[in-house]
Amino acid sequence: MKSIFKPGDSRKLEIKVSRDDLAKFNGIVVHEVCSTFALARNIEWATRQYVLEITDDDEEGIGTSISIDHVGPAFEGEVLEIESEVKDFNGHELICAYQVKVKNRIIATGTTGQKILKKERIEKIFSSLPG
Repeated sequence: MKSIFKPGDSRKLEIKVSRDDLAKFNGIVVHEVCSTFALARNIEWATRQYVLEITDDDEEGIGTSISIDHVGPAFEGEVLEIESEVKDFNGHELICAYQVKVKNRIIATGTTGQKILKKERIEKIFSSLPG
């Protein structure tokens, strides 16, 4: 694992809310706003950008936690601005804080955790589980 980030380092990622991101269950749209599920996917992608830069060829990141305080709506066609910040490294675990906005409106805040492990170790963990 490369040590290229330190607490306080930040970056932004923009993602446009699509029809597929709307709150729906069993194919039925419940609300015409971005779902918490879609937010989680996009937030994980935003914070994974750090992982893509710090992993060596024989390593991979694996999610350990995500917290989402979903406080406002984002409508189809709006652009989510996800600003993430490195909060800490706990051994091989990267902890990030983030804030999601649409323009000046806060949509969500929270944290993510991703552990950096050798790909071989991840495979051993997965293959040891009952299938």
